[in-house]
Amino acid sequence: MRNKKVLLEARVEIEIPFHDCDPMNVVWHGNYARYFEIARCKLLDKFNFGYNNMEKLGYVWPIIDMQTKFVGACVFGQKISVVAQLIEYETRLKINYLITDVETGSKLTKGSTTQVAVDKATNEMQFGTPQKLVDKLKAAIDT
Repeated sequence: MRNKKVLLEARVEIEIPFHDCDPMNVVWHGNYARYFEIARCKLLDKFNFGYNNMEKLGYVWPIIDMQTKFVGACVFGQKISVVAQLIEYETRLKINYLITDVETGSKLTKGSTTQVAVDKATNEMQFGTPQKLVDKLKAAIDT
C-alpha cells in the first residue's frame, strides 16, 4: 500500500479505562474500533461534518471496511494518542489511524476505515462523494 497525502488530521488522547480491558489488563480487541471512532468524530468536526450534520444534509456514511493491525498492547491506565488522518474523499471517506503511547511515542496500533455515502431518503449508495461534503472539505483543507 502506497502512502497517500494527508488532507486533514485530528488527534485525541485517551486514558485506558479498566472496563476496556480483559483479565490481563490488556485492552480487548473490539475496543479499538471505539478509539478510532472517537478520533474520527474529532476529525469530522474539523470540517463541520459530524454525524448529525451528515444526516441534516441527507446522507449517512456506513463503514464498509475496517482494518486493524495490532503492533503492541494497550493496557489499563495507559495514556494513548489516537490520530485520525483523512487521506481520500472523492468517492469515499478513507481514514487512517495510528495509536501511540503518549509517554514513549511507541506505535501500538494502526488501522483504517472506509465509509461511503448513502442517500438517507432512498437508501441508495452514492458512487461519488456528495458535492455538499466536497465543498466543506475543500474549504477546511484550503485553510
